[in-house]
Amino acid sequence: MTAPIVIVGAGFSGAVVARQLAEAGIASWVVDGRSHVAGNAHTERHDNGVMVHVYGPHIFHTGHAEVWDYINRFGDMVPYNHRVKAVSAGRVYSLPVNLHTINQFFGTTFTPAQARAFIAGKADSSIGEPVSFEDQALKFVGRELYEAFFAGYTQKQWGMAPSELPASILARLPLRFSYEDSYFNHPWQAIPRNGYTPIVEAMLDHPLIEVSLGRQVSAGDLTDAEHVFWSGPIDEWFAHRHGRLGYRTLDFVADESGGDHQGCPVLNYCDVDVPHTRVTEHKHFAPWESHDRTVTFTEFSRLAGEGDIPYYPIRLVEEKAQLHDYVSAARSATGVTFLGRLGTYRYLDMDVTIKEALEVARVFIESRVKNSPMRSLVVDPL
Repeated sequence: MTAPIVIVGAGFSGAVVARQLAEAGIASWVVDGRSHVAGNAHTERHDNGVMVHVYGPHIFHTGHAEVWDYINRFGDMVPYNHRVKAVSAGRVYSLPVNLHTINQFFGTTFTPAQARAFIAGKADSSIGEPVSFEDQALKFVGRELYEAFFAGYTQKQWGMAPSELPASILARLPLRFSYEDSYFNHPWQAIPRNGYTPIVEAMLDHPLIEVSLGRQVSAGDLTDAEHVFWSGPIDEWFAHRHGRLGYRTLDFVADESGGDHQGCPVLNYCDVDVPHTRVTEHKHFAPWESHDRTVTFTEFSRLAGEGDIPYYPIRLVEEKAQLHDYVSAARSATGVTFLGRLGTYRYLDMDVTIKEALEVARVFIESRVKNSPMRSLVVDPL
């Protein structure tokens, strides 16, 4: 250990905390088990020049001015409007479901008001408070759109029937009665010109920050630390005393070819008999670049096993019970702060990760200024 403040994880959570502490004059040691920084947002150039999102597509979008200003300190964020297409029963549609999708799917030429009334007539009004994912979809869009765009894709993504998943997964159904087909609604949407990894490297480029990559550490290795910021799995800190929390992981089948493979960055495959969930074509994430060749990732979802990269926290009944146990243990621990996607067992967008890391760093710096010990903290995931 080279500094009394240890930050485990060199993704956005760890990098933001380290940078904020450094700018307040506090040294830290950042350690990560991977050979690179930026976590699952890691990007790198393929041999053919295409910038690849190694762990799947990452689009930066936020409504927080502070977060937007912060990330722009460390890299050139190029405006980017994300659009997704979907294949259902052999036809291609726009997602989220919008007026174009509705008119194309039903063979109509509805106005917004007509489409709204039409979908209201399709919705299952007999469902009161939705309990399952299926209930939620049927209540708001009806069976045809649910089965075309949500049922099969969701079953492949989560490995179980939508009727077994909680309604909260689809709490805000993406449905628009206009021709707006942008995937996100936030005022600031962008992708870094040179990828995410140089941005995180820039955050960590400070004389008070030391970075060690390719090194695994556990709670037992850090007993001499003054304070630990832990962005690894919360159950790993406690040596899985309450069992392993469940995640879905992703497998990518990469392919390189000439030209343009699909004409868009992301193409979802909604039919359950197609084994993959989506295909991403990475050069379309950088429309300001021009490439003669292309790189695609075909994506498959499965239950994460030991040693797999965790992507999506499952958070069903069993996992939520375990999470309660781990959060209770975290609140009783000393000298450690749990943050980030893995530390709080939540699927977080990058902007929320940065915002929470800034807040955690502020609390720690204020405790130093007041010369009071930093209490243990877990960003509440419950």
